[in-house]
Order: sequence, then C-alpha cells, then structure tokens
Amino acid sequence: MSTQLEKVQELISMREKARMGGGEKAIAKQHEKGKYTARERIAQLLDEGSFEELDMFVTHRCHNFGQDKKSYLGDGVVTGYGTIEGRLVYVFAQDFTVSAGSLSETMSLKICKIMDMAMKMGAPVIGLNDSGGARIQEGVNALAGYAEIFQRNILASGVVPQISAILGPCAGGAVYSPALTDFTIMAKGISYMFLTGPKVVKTVTGEDITQENLGGAVVHATKSGVTHFAAENGEEAIQIIRKLFSYIPQNNLEEAPVVECNDPIDRLEDSLNEIIPENPNKAYDMYEVIGAIIDNGEFLEISRDYAKNIIIGFARMNGQSVGIVANQPKYLAGVLDCNASRKAARFVRFCDAFNIPLVTLVDVPGFLPGSGQEYNGVILHGAKLLYAYGEATVPKVTVTLRKSYGGSHIVMSCKQLRGDMNYAWPTAEIAVMGAAGAAEVLYAREASEQADPAAYIAEKEAEYNKLFCNPYNAAKYGYIDDVIEPRNTRFRVIRALQQLQTKKVVNPAKKHGNIPL
Repeated sequence: MSTQLEKVQELISMREKARMGGGEKAIAKQHEKGKYTARERIAQLLDEGSFEELDMFVTHRCHNFGQDKKSYLGDGVVTGYGTIEGRLVYVFAQDFTVSAGSLSETMSLKICKIMDMAMKMGAPVIGLNDSGGARIQEGVNALAGYAEIFQRNILASGVVPQISAILGPCAGGAVYSPALTDFTIMAKGISYMFLTGPKVVKTVTGEDITQENLGGAVVHATKSGVTHFAAENGEEAIQIIRKLFSYIPQNNLEEAPVVECNDPIDRLEDSLNEIIPENPNKAYDMYEVIGAIIDNGEFLEISRDYAKNIIIGFARMNGQSVGIVANQPKYLAGVLDCNASRKAARFVRFCDAFNIPLVTLVDVPGFLPGSGQEYNGVILHGAKLLYAYGEATVPKVTVTLRKSYGGSHIVMSCKQLRGDMNYAWPTAEIAVMGAAGAAEVLYAREASEQADPAAYIAEKEAEYNKLFCNPYNAAKYGYIDDVIEPRNTRFRVIRALQQLQTKKVVNPAKKHGNIPL
C-alpha cells in the first residue's frame, strides 16, 4: 500500500473513531436510558445527508486529575451545519457518551465557532443539550467557556433565531444558554434543568425533592414557564424544532417562509356569529375562534400549559406566518396576571424581532386583583406587555371579540400603541370597566337616597351599558377602524395583513430602551 493510501486509511479510521464518541459501551448506556446519541439526534433533526461536521478531531487540553490519560476525538460535542427543509442551520449536540457531555474549554470553542458562523451567514442556531455541566477538572477554564457561549447568545439575540432542546441533564451555569435563547424544548422523563440540584437544596434548605419535581419538563412547562414545550420523548422534541422552524425566518432581515395556501381567504365561518354567549359572565373557548380563522386550523401553540389565561403561538393566514396572541375566557375568565403578561410580552418581542405580523384576539375583563399579584409586581409585568406592543413595528391587527376593559384594554395592542388595524365584533364591550362596577362607582351616593337602591343601580347599569359597553363608542373616535361581522374575521384580517406588507415604521434612534424587567 502506498504512503498516500495509508494516510487516507488513517483518516478513515480516525473518522470512525470520532463517530463512536465515548465508545460502544457508553453508547449502549445512552440507549438504555431511552436517549439517542448526539449524531443520531442531528440525523433526526436535519435533512438526510445534509450535515457537514466541523472540528471532528478536536481534543481537550487539560492535564489535571489524570485528564491527560483519557482523550476523545471531538471532545464531547458534535458541531456543524446542515439544512431543514432546504434551509441552512447551524447545530451543536452535546455528546453524553464523552465525560457525561461536560463542558471543557475546547468544547466551548467548538460551539462558539458555529455560533460566530451563524451570525456571519445569518442563519439560525440550534443547540441539543445533554450535559453533566462544567468539566470540574478544568476549573475556571470551563466557566470561561460557558461565559463565551452566553456572550454570543446575547449578541445573537434578535439577529438570528436560537432554539434549545434539553435532552438530558442541564444544571448549574449550563441552564443560562437555553434561558437566553428564543425557544426551549424539554423531553419528559429524560431531561431536567435547575441551578442547584436536589443534594444542594437538601443541604442548604432542608427540602427533600427529586430531580423531576425540582426541574423536570412538566414542572418547567407548567409552573416556571422556563420551557416552551414539554415533548413526550427526544424524538418528539426534535420534530417540534422542525415544525417551529417552518414558521420563522433565517434572520432579522428576512421574512418567514410563505407557503402555498389552499384554504380560501374568504371562507365564511358562520359558527363565529353565535360563539359569544348571551350571558357576559359565561365562558367560550378561544381555541375555536383561532382554529376558525387561521389556515387549515393549524396552530403551533407556545407555552400551552403555562399561564393558560393567555394563548400564544404561530399560525398562517393566506400562507403567511403570523404570531397569535389571544385571551382565553375559559381560564380565569381571560384576565391578565403576572405570568400571562410576561408570557405574551416575550412572544410579542420575538415576533417583532423577526418580522412576524401579530394578530391579537381580545376578550379581557382586566388584571387579576389581589395582594399576591401586587406583591409579585403585576404592575411591572403588565408594563412589559404594554412596552412590547408599543415598541413593535411589525404589522399589528387586533380584533376585540367581547370584553376590553380599563388598563387591560390598553395593553392588548390598542390603537394608541400603534395598532395598525383595530377591528371589533358587534359583541365588543370597550370601556373603563364593566357596567355593574361603573354604576356602583358612579351612583352609589344617589342610590342610597332612593326608595329602591337596587332598582336605581340596575337602571343606571343599563344606561352605562347602552352608552359605553359596545364597540360603537370607540369606533366614533376612530379607536376602532371597523366593526365587523364575526364570520368575516378571517377575510378581514388577511386583507389587513396584505395591505400592511409594505409597512415601514422606525423607532427613535437609541442604544436600547429600558424595558421594565
């Protein structure tokens, strides 16, 4: 065999070795836990045959604690680029078979390299996390590696989409990279996220808690809102990424992909003419309204199980990607509270950063009252939503279905927050407060002087109702652009979005605003 052939053979065997990660035993162990390897996950995520791996031969540089005796090609992370539905993406997948996927200095350099490339090329970054945290043997070098990644997450924010999947452990400082990205997907049963683990919690606070109850997928999807999706398993988590990716653009200078629409834009939905109950205190399901007006009823909901009083997610209208924000009367009567405000505000800001129009469906009786909300800063959280809508320069179409009272009317993309097209159904009640509350406030003294105070209040309530609890008073001032027939909602919203395609609004020049965090 010639020298050249020997060298080629050496390359082939080194590649095979690198692809084995931590070896057959470690791979088998990963499979036993119901987990895939880093390369298997990348194969599931990207179009077949599109992955180009980089830095396959990188090894760590640590000589402490016997580290010089064990070294693996690739050093615990697989990095590179490929395509999803033909669109370029950069990806890194931590390899748990190598030192439990713990982060070394060289691993961070590999991750930083593809993040820098993504920024240069204007393409999304997808991180598949499965790591035991910082590599302790490397000390401060591992911490510096994390900080380098976080700095890039921050600079990339709002420039290229960043998506994180948690497909194993993610603890300590490691959690901050996913937290800085746009969307996080966790897989039930195999993933968890927390800053301090159960042992530290027990030592410091005395609290006995399992990994799952402290930082499992369900906990973060329902209680903390840290994760946007809780997938049933690793495969579903990967599929969610692919689906999510179909709604978003490559970067902040491009538009989201437009798909061919076979759902007629003038489709009438007669059920909407009767969906609002006669009794204003009775609930209906906002999902039915969303499903009726979007293309083919296809809706990718974000944070489904967190702050269920508000619904956020992606859909298409005439093939164009839109962000939907809608109050849910079926849950807490659709009121806004700390969590709902925060959830919606972050989504609005993502859509604005990446040129995705916003469609807001309003049925909100107010903010949730009580000391719990006030002590938790509902004023600040409500202000976040207000700020997000007011700052947004993408097309904004708002439809008020029923209640829109007081401060909650303002924060739900009203005309004065630069709503482009503000429609209302005939059932809309746009006022400072509901008629019953208003009559009590305005006529309490006069009522006490009447022979029948209750009848007097009822009379004044009806009067207030007639004067203010309708869409026409707001329409009289131009705060509502038109009162529309509910069954025509899909057509009117799509026509508004078509008209707004050439919208240009620029915010005042500044370094950045100071959003009320």
